[in-house]
Order: sequence, then C-alpha cells, then structure tokens
Amino acid sequence: MAPTSPAKNLLAKNLLAKTLLAKNALVLVTMDGARREIPGGGLYVEDGRIVAVGPAHELPASADEVIDLTGHVVLPGLVNTHHHMVQSLTRAVPAAQDSELFGWLRALYALWAGLTPQMVETATLTAMAELILSGCTTSSDHLYIYPNGVRLDDSIRAARRIGMRFHAARGAMSVGESQGGLPPDRVVEDEGFVMADTRRLIDAYHDPARFSMLRVVLAPCSPFTVSEDLMRETAVLARREGLRLHTHLAENDSDIAFSFKTFGKSPTDYVRELGWVGPDVWHAHCVKLDDPGIALFAATGTGIAHCPCSNMRLGSGIAPVKRFRAEGIPVGLGVDGSASNDGGHMLGEARQALLLQRAAFGPDALTARQALEMATLGGARLLGRDDIGALAPDMAADFVAFDMSAPAYAGALHDPVAALIFCAPQQVALSVINGAVVVRDGRLATIDLPAVTRAHNAMAATLAAQAG
Repeated sequence: MAPTSPAKNLLAKNLLAKTLLAKNALVLVTMDGARREIPGGGLYVEDGRIVAVGPAHELPASADEVIDLTGHVVLPGLVNTHHHMVQSLTRAVPAAQDSELFGWLRALYALWAGLTPQMVETATLTAMAELILSGCTTSSDHLYIYPNGVRLDDSIRAARRIGMRFHAARGAMSVGESQGGLPPDRVVEDEGFVMADTRRLIDAYHDPARFSMLRVVLAPCSPFTVSEDLMRETAVLARREGLRLHTHLAENDSDIAFSFKTFGKSPTDYVRELGWVGPDVWHAHCVKLDDPGIALFAATGTGIAHCPCSNMRLGSGIAPVKRFRAEGIPVGLGVDGSASNDGGHMLGEARQALLLQRAAFGPDALTARQALEMATLGGARLLGRDDIGALAPDMAADFVAFDMSAPAYAGALHDPVAALIFCAPQQVALSVINGAVVVRDGRLATIDLPAVTRAHNAMAATLAAQAG
C-alpha cells in the first residue's frame, strides 16, 4: 500500500475516488452464501458499493484508486453489537477492579455522573478508533446516562467525524435507588422526557435506507434501572417506527435475583410479557438465560449479543453460545463497555469467544470460522442489516485487511484465515468503510488520534478527581 498521507488529503481523495480496486489478497473471505474464500482475490467498488468480487482476472484492471493487498487476508468489516463507549474514560478504576456486576456499577455511577458532552464525544472517538483499528467497521453503542447536558447527539457527532457506520442506541435509566432501582437518583431521567427525546432523535437522525451510515436504536438500560411502563412504551414506539430494540438481560446471578425479587418472575417471563422478544430485538449477555428463555428466543428469532471478555472480567459466567447456535438463536459479538472489558478489540473478542466456549464445552464447541461468522454476518443480523457482513455484489464496501507478515502469524500460514482467530489479535493494515479508506498502512486517516488520546486521558483524570 502507498505511504500514508495527511488525514485531510486522504479524506479529500476518498471523496473523489468513485471507484476502488483492492486486489491480490492472500485470501479474501467473502462470508457470502457459499462461504467462499478466494486465494488471490479482490473486489471492485463503485460509489461505496461492491460491484464485483473474485480473482484478479474477473475484476476490472483499473480504478480511481488501486490497492495492492499482497500478503493480506481480507475480511468483511466486523460488526460490534454491544458497547458503552463513554466507559473508555473509566478503565481499570481501582474501586471497580474486583467486583461483580452490581458492585462494579455502584462504584462507577459516581464517576459517570460527571460526564460532559465533550467527554462523551471524545470518549466515543477513542472507543471507535480502537474498534476500527481492530477490524470493526460497524458498531452499536448503548448510551444510557445523560448528566450535565449530555445527549446522544454527542456520540453521533463522533461517529460522523471518524467515519464509522453507527447504530446509536438511546438508552435510559429512570428508576433510581429511592424507587428500588440500582442507580443513584441523581443519574436517572424522567420517563416523559426520555420518550420525547427519543422521538426527537428518530426524526433528526434515523436513516432506514439500505447502506445507511446512521440508525437509531431504542434501548432502555436494564430491568434493574427502568420501569415496566417504559419498556412497554418503548416497544410500541419502536414497532410503530420500524426500529430495533436492545437491552441487557440475565447477565449474572444478581440480575436474576433482582428480577424474581422485584417482578416475581424470571427475566425470560419479564421480556415476554413486555413484548421484548422477536427478530427486531437483541439482548446483551444472556449468560444466565434459562431453558424456557432459550426455547423462547429460538422460537421468536430474538437475538443475543455475546460479550465474552466482559462476562469473564465481571465473573458473570459463560454464556452457552454453542447451545444458542444449535437452537438457531441469532448470535453476534459485543466488546461491551470499556470499563467491563477494558479493551475494544473486535478480532480479540472473536478469539475470546472461541477460547471460552472450548474451555466450557470442549474443543469442537466453536471453530475459527464460526467465530468470524458471528463477528460479521451474526452482528449484521442482530442489527437488522442485509447490506453488511459479507463481501458480495450489491453489499456495502466495508472491508478490512490484516498483514500476515506480522510475527504473530509466523508459522500459521497453512490456514491464514484460522490464524486470525487462533493467533494473537493484531491491528488492521487497511480499513475501508462505505468505500472510503479510514485506515491505511495501519494508521487512522480520519482524526488526529494522538491528540484525541491526550484529551481523553486528561478528561479521565478530571472525572476521577471530581468523584474523589
């Protein structure tokens, strides 16, 4: 690949490059219906859409921009289905290093109460940069805390700056400690305001069109932070507007105990009675989903965002992904919040999913290619997308390339596709989103990442100081 140019010049070039040809890949992984893997493969792009995929002799010989990917494995851009990007400001906080979910949340609410709009934008840029460099091209983000004038618009502004395909989830917490919820009263919102703001966001931002770069998701935070009324109203609005629904569910033993104590029912019965099942719904975690819940999700096409690193970090347990998949439940991957994972590497999350399933259920519980499928097609399905997750004609030109000459892959080139999962996770050499080069030669082209990181670290220190 050509030497990296300044970000502004690269962006201008991308706007002018109506056609793009990527060629000579060591292997191009299509994730198409036949799951083709094409040695020496490439793809041809026009106006952000894939026109042709195949070996060199089947592709045009020239384009406005030509990228030689000799020695690289090319994949569809990875899809992250669960995140809390503001949490990148509170990684490895000492008070929350060794707690389970509820204790971890109580330790961090005080810090998150100090968030400002600028902090949210900067944290989102940082989290998105980390994701993009790990191979992710599309991400959902679940923002559920809105102090000090914070709005979901702050996250959306960051996504537009960095060039990521984005599903912005309007989260909410409305039931504080005084009403039996988990969060402090000072960080919850009025439910009437939540619904009005959600309506505003849909009207201002949601783009349902194919190849959309921005969609809005409705996402009350969890059973222990919102009322049943808000869950019901949100589901009604989402279905009236054709939007998707997302929340946390059955994450750990405390979560299950809260559901029985507060509602007198299991999380499965809770979501079933509120209308929170169906192919337009996906739930994060589901580590403790019971047998009736598994049957319900399978019968209704309800999806699950599997977050293995977070589940291990908080000691929540091991979600039975092998069983979910065998039952036909849609499963994607999520890195989850940067304070419960302390990282946001999508390829690393796919690797961890494979290792954790094998640790619990045997060496054939998940293969490398199944892990990649969850990270691509699986994520696309949860987000309701038929235009990402695979490299084929009339799909979005979202693809990434990994340089297999890295020392981490030495000795693994008998199966370079599997090597991406079995070997230590690396960063991308190239990332193209919507036909635009966002990472070239391993460097992010759309923002000044060192400057963003410096600002981010200063903001993290401010948050910690404010919370004492």
